[in-house]
Amino acid sequence: MATMLWLQTGACSGDTMSLLNAHGPSLESLVANGDIQVLWHPSISTEPTSHLAKLIEQIEKGERELDILCVEGSLITGPYGTGMFDSFRGRAKIDIVRALAGQAQAVLAVGSCAAFGGIPAAPPNPTDCTGMQFTRDTAGGMFDTAWRSKSGMPVINLGGCPTHPLTITRTLAMLAQGLPVELDAHNRPTAFFNQMVHQGCTRNEYHEYDVEDTELGGRACMFFNLGCQGPTTMANCNSELWNQRSSKTRAGVPCFGCTSPNFPKNGDLFRTEKMGEVPVTLPLGVSRGHYMAYKNLAQAAAPMRVRDKKMDT
Repeated sequence: MATMLWLQTGACSGDTMSLLNAHGPSLESLVANGDIQVLWHPSISTEPTSHLAKLIEQIEKGERELDILCVEGSLITGPYGTGMFDSFRGRAKIDIVRALAGQAQAVLAVGSCAAFGGIPAAPPNPTDCTGMQFTRDTAGGMFDTAWRSKSGMPVINLGGCPTHPLTITRTLAMLAQGLPVELDAHNRPTAFFNQMVHQGCTRNEYHEYDVEDTELGGRACMFFNLGCQGPTTMANCNSELWNQRSSKTRAGVPCFGCTSPNFPKNGDLFRTEKMGEVPVTLPLGVSRGHYMAYKNLAQAAAPMRVRDKKMDT
């Protein structure tokens, strides 16, 4: 049984809400099956915070083993590097995270805030937030690039705002069962970040034939005008549906790219920046030359059912 301690730093609790919605496996089943022992979670534990203080002390002294440290929320380093904008019992939480991470076998940054800084680290970033081992897409955050947990792994980044519930519990299960966790260039588990949001999107055929929406509430592709970042974002939102039934694009909301290191983008989330008729940022793996040739042909080849936007979305 792997011990797990969950700390919140500069967080809105969104990732905790996501965790509690996981169903395959659920956190309850991981506990009931003996995979995970929750030493502390701010929304689950019934003990007073004095219990957390005692746990922190024991782990720091090496009197209690910690297998998995989960950190939810951006790491607040202000003011002036003290971290005292976010403290626990008079001690900066960034110092507590540093101390516990040094004793843990594995460290999870749950959510884009903990992984990359997220919304709190967006300009002007008044509280000097950063991610655990990345600052947006730059390697090096609260920890430098060489930092490793006791098991020899960097911080495992579970990007998302919030992280998909199954990404959280399945990563916990893999670690608890001693399974290898392969990571991508941004330290995200490849098992859950190996495809684009675009893949599985019910509006794919509109995208392929360049049939575009210009206003929210339509049935066509939202990439060309409405800021959708599905073709440039690695996440499993359309293959592992949220609440087993939907996703943002299926609900008619553009993908905001919340699993990406540079989330949120510096600009209007509902508008696609373009040069002429061509988006500034193209789908992953597509060259500008090929895209322009494709775009000129796609609309002409669109079948009537696509042009008339009669497909289900």
